[in-house]
Amino acid sequence: MEVLKIFTNKKDGNLAYHVNDKKVNVDKNRQDLQRYGFTIKNLRFMNQIHKNNIEIINSDSSKLIDNCDALITNEKNIPLLVMVADCIPVLLYDKEKGVIAAIHAGRNSTFLNISEKTAKKMIKEFACEAKNIKAILGPSIQKCCYEVSQELANIVKTSFGKEFVNNRNIDLQGINKQQLEKVGIKDIEISNHCTKCTDNSYFSYRVSSSTGRFAGVIELK
Repeated sequence: MEVLKIFTNKKDGNLAYHVNDKKVNVDKNRQDLQRYGFTIKNLRFMNQIHKNNIEIINSDSSKLIDNCDALITNEKNIPLLVMVADCIPVLLYDKEKGVIAAIHAGRNSTFLNISEKTAKKMIKEFACEAKNIKAILGPSIQKCCYEVSQELANIVKTSFGKEFVNNRNIDLQGINKQQLEKVGIKDIEISNHCTKCTDNSYFSYRVSSSTGRFAGVIELK
């Protein structure tokens, strides 16, 4: 069983309809993802709301899943897409059981333990084993640049641990890794590419609030 997975960048264009872009442009950018091998006619994406709602997807599901921040499927040829511009795009997959997930792990969703809950749902609903689940955290804003209010920094200290706070900068990658490890997942790959300061390869909301969105995309083949 093959798992096709990528993180797009600015060269792939904006992939979100909800930003200041023409629908025809977004349609073309999404269609162009076919060059990577994705079955774009079956693409499923979310109206992401920064919470921890998780939906299981099949061939009968709507193309747009409303009020949702994580998708799971065990069906082949259904790409799952998560859109980001600083938030963490998290991709999970279990080749043994043939199950994949795409997670929008922004600050609020991270605080609501979305990575942990999605992995647990894979285990509960599809009999996945944590030892077989692999996780990839894509490019996102890193602790070098993710400054928040003192109140939020204190919440992180209290809820997750002081190791994830440096002054008012917080480490969302570290928190998500901790959540996944708590479930028993050991194979975790984390991009060290900061969308704000590393270079201009990815859209960043902190750099410009009128920016587009890049994506994490994953599909069972």
